[in-house]
Amino acid sequence: MNKQKCAVIGCGAVGATIAFALTQRSLFSELVLIDANKSKAEGEAMDISHGLPFAHPMKVYAGDYKDISDCFLIIITAGAAQKPDETRLDIVNKNVGIFKSIIPNITKYNHDGIILVVSNPVDILTYCTIRLSGRSANRVLGSGTVLDTARLKYRLGQSLCVDSRSIHAFIIGEHGDSELAVWSSANVSGIDLEDFHGLCAGCQDISFQKIYEGVRDSAYEVIDRKGATYYGIAMAVMKIVLSIIRDEHSVLPVSCYLDGHYGLNDLCIGVPAIVGSSGVEKVLEIPLSQEENQNLINSVSTLKDVISKLDI
Repeated sequence: MNKQKCAVIGCGAVGATIAFALTQRSLFSELVLIDANKSKAEGEAMDISHGLPFAHPMKVYAGDYKDISDCFLIIITAGAAQKPDETRLDIVNKNVGIFKSIIPNITKYNHDGIILVVSNPVDILTYCTIRLSGRSANRVLGSGTVLDTARLKYRLGQSLCVDSRSIHAFIIGEHGDSELAVWSSANVSGIDLEDFHGLCAGCQDISFQKIYEGVRDSAYEVIDRKGATYYGIAMAVMKIVLSIIRDEHSVLPVSCYLDGHYGLNDLCIGVPAIVGSSGVEKVLEIPLSQEENQNLINSVSTLKDVISKLDI
């Protein structure tokens, strides 16, 4: 595998924005763009390449699946986009069908690269990728609730008048309507949220429930206003990519395969994991309150019900 080579499969708004973001960092020397519409991939590659004199030497081009044979990292964003009146789970059958054509093409040419799934519903499609590819589960991961967690930190930062990077909290579960906030261990640089709010002069009165609901519904609000979300997810994907390529061992709530973790089996869902150059290095079982544990079980049940109806 060429650690300096990456592929993005799917050149819609999300894929193109991720490809553009990748050129802003000195991570890769070669970036392959693949799309069912070859002309679209060519246009995106041309547009990005024209800005390379302002970035760093890099080869960006539209390619075919045979071009990914030595890619260390393959990012999949292909699939039907979520419409204003749809949930992420509403588009599952369309996108599982698309993955049934994509994954065999990947495995035909690439056997060892890490696959990062971004397409929605990301938990279902990450699971499908593992099943369809036969790849080791640690080398397939999804973007999970990394963006949802960032949205939580952003909203808490606004309410508590503090840098969102100082907030340590997770959204876990389905990247969707059944996701949950882990309030029991959330803190601001080691200070419990409630305690920090009491110490904070000028902080807003906050409702944790309203903050959670705002996070859960963020995508719907953005889609209603501009038709799609892509900047936030591109930045979330960049964080995951950095951890993989730089072997940072970052703790991120990616969608990963559970095999007995939290007492759950045979599905992918967003939970904290250590992410490094081998993909998912370790799934972390963080402490949950009784209510949080039940909410996670409910979230899993939602996904399990969908998985049971899939032909994979």
